[in-house]
Amino acid sequence: MSVRARPTSPHLQIYRWTITMAMSILHRATGIANYAGMALFAIWLVAAAMGQEALTAVNFIYGSWLGQVALFGFTWSLVHHMLGGLRHWVWDFAVMMEPGQREALAWATLAGSVILTLLIWTVFVWAA
Repeated sequence: MSVRARPTSPHLQIYRWTITMAMSILHRATGIANYAGMALFAIWLVAAAMGQEALTAVNFIYGSWLGQVALFGFTWSLVHHMLGGLRHWVWDFAVMMEPGQREALAWATLAGSVILTLLIWTVFVWAA
């Protein structure tokens, strides 16, 4: 009796990367990143509750270039995750499910998240 080799499972080295695959992975990653961002927000709220001295210290850290990069990334993560959720919500209605439409919607999610993040920071942060 001969033993046949078991089939191997497909993995990322076999699949060709697509924009919808990348956006699906990025949607999960931004969901995880939002937990870290919410921790930053909670730290800021606790500092505000503790008084002006603690709030000034946290604002100093968040106002540094590294803090600004982290907050910008958190803003993008929130916006991208929200748009990804809206993309999935649209798909729940079996709309935009054709191959070209799926890719267009995925690219729109990415472009929209960058544009909205820049708009938010332009209006509310850099203009202040």
